[in-house]
Amino acid sequence: MPLDTHKKMTCPLCHPNDENVLWRDARCRVIRVADTDYPGFCRVIWHAHVAEMSDLDTAARTHLMTVVYALESALRTCFRPVKINLASLGNMVPHLHWHVIARHTDDAHFPDPVWAPRRRPAADRAPVDDAALRAALEAALAPREH
Repeated sequence: MPLDTHKKMTCPLCHPNDENVLWRDARCRVIRVADTDYPGFCRVIWHAHVAEMSDLDTAARTHLMTVVYALESALRTCFRPVKINLASLGNMVPHLHWHVIARHTDDAHFPDPVWAPRRRPAADRAPVDDAALRAALEAALAPREH
């Protein structure tokens, strides 16, 4: 079996298990990550198994980034963070996806990345329900008249 075929067959983003999908279309999906320290941690995942942004044509890249920016806006609306972190790493899972994370100065890692060692216990945050986040995302994705 070719290596690329094996990677696709074992890719956790190609074969998700128990994702909390907030929104999807034919090309990508937005999920909320189950992280009690970071309730505003989401991912935008491209459906096709590609590793890099440059694997997409211009229209696809534009579509993906439109969704990333809409999610950023929705997280700002719902969580009122001090900062939004955007990251597309793929070192552990080489399948194109973006991490979009609402950050607060009292979160467990601030000002470091969420993957750094903890600086403090996580602050308690009032939960934002999926319906509110979904509505904010859909509003951010709605076509705008100019």
